Amino acid sequence: MKKETIIEVNTKRVCGKTNPMIYGHFIEHFHRQIYGGIFDPNTPLSDERGFRKDVLDALKNIGTPIVRWPGGCFVSNYHWKDGVGKRTPFFDKAWRVEEPNLFGTDEFIMFCQAIGAEPYICTNAGTGTAEEASNWVEYCNLRNEGKFAKMRIENGHYEPYNVKYWSIGNENYGYWEIGAKEQKEWGRFVLESAKMMKRVDPSIELLAASISDLDWNINLLKEAGEYLDWISIHGYWDSLQQVDNPSSYESCMVYTLQIEEQILKTKYILGSLGYLNKIKIAFDEWNLRGWHHPNIHGGDWLADNIISARDRNDINATYTMADAIFNACFLNLCLKYSDLVGMANFAPVVNTRGAIFTHKEGIVLRSTYYVFELYSKYMGDTIIDSWTSDSDFFEVNHGGKTYKVPSIDVIATTKKGSENLRISIVNRNPNQAQVVRIKNNSKFEKGVMYSLISSSKDSYNDVGQPESCKTVEYSIQINSFEAAVEVGPHSVNVLVLS
Repeated sequence: MKKETIIEVNTKRVCGKTNPMIYGHFIEHFHRQIYGGIFDPNTPLSDERGFRKDVLDALKNIGTPIVRWPGGCFVSNYHWKDGVGKRTPFFDKAWRVEEPNLFGTDEFIMFCQAIGAEPYICTNAGTGTAEEASNWVEYCNLRNEGKFAKMRIENGHYEPYNVKYWSIGNENYGYWEIGAKEQKEWGRFVLESAKMMKRVDPSIELLAASISDLDWNINLLKEAGEYLDWISIHGYWDSLQQVDNPSSYESCMVYTLQIEEQILKTKYILGSLGYLNKIKIAFDEWNLRGWHHPNIHGGDWLADNIISARDRNDINATYTMADAIFNACFLNLCLKYSDLVGMANFAPVVNTRGAIFTHKEGIVLRSTYYVFELYSKYMGDTIIDSWTSDSDFFEVNHGGKTYKVPSIDVIATTKKGSENLRISIVNRNPNQAQVVRIKNNSKFEKGVMYSLISSSKDSYNDVGQPESCKTVEYSIQINSFEAAVEVGPHSVNVLVLS
């Protein structure tokens, strides 16, 4: 007999508003993300600008709201002026390859415009300067004042780009980053950069590279907090940088229980420093799987496999229903903490560990892509109170410990302008379907379930098998104030009651 989980919903109690930017994405000059990913002028699959048309269509389908670029570690030795106008290739010291430099600021803006996304630019806080960052704002946002706005016009782009979101730096707290900074040094650098950037365009919103560490943020926020609108944090839970041995489905379910800690630690730090309702969190790089790039930050610098090893990131068999379940649980937490987490950028959007895989004949939509499709199309814009009882658990041995993992993860929403209830129901259980009974204080007449399913927890989409993980739609019977549904094992579901 299947165990029944009770979900109780109070449609009258609003807990927060959703910022669609939590469904954002990230792209970096790493391996095949840009060249051969979103930008490939040498294939008939691309348009006249060099953008892959199949990728554009896929990103428009999920309503991609915002894209962060150009890094990532790449940005800490990237000088934006080299990527506009006349181009010259250069050696990228972050990833130790020659950068052809064909995709720069103008191409990025055109790409964002093509998919209807907000551009979000991350500046060079490694080898760059505060002045260089402010000049970049001038190039993008001023109409015709100053030499850099005039440079944009000379490059054929008369109208300003009006880039609203700008991050100062990327992971500058880490030894691996080119131009890493000490805590006090970082606070002063952010302050001076913020002052100059906002003097060019006071309307921009500024982010700064951060980490859920008290000492780092004390220095950052004491120095520059009054200039910041966001702090940027990153998260990769299955660390695969050196050895590409992806964790099992069950271990990945344990990782879903660790997401909340980073959000809460950052929340408490912001609160203790008086910025809780003034500065929001942008989880602007996140993925279950860390990128595989062995020996790049130390070790055998002369290893001859550091480039070919990156091909392992594009083994589609890696991206199973574990990745989809993790993504859904991550997004549920972003919705739960919508008062604090206002942006999230899946890293990356194409190839490497991305939601879309490109090949010579077309694309493969990995399991994670369909999670974004479900949430962007069917979840609501207002979070309402919900809670579960009698939820089933399953045990996982991970890292020498035994964890009790709840089978069901839930968040409830409504959508402005329509009398309906939209509930994400994630079944983490690898093998057992779950019966879920929804009790609410509003009367509904019909229900539709949208589900991402597969025959196995280890199913994946690939060339030749593009629908091993796929979405299905079916009607649900409703009994006035209740609805009972059965959700399959290892599945992501959105139930819409109206």
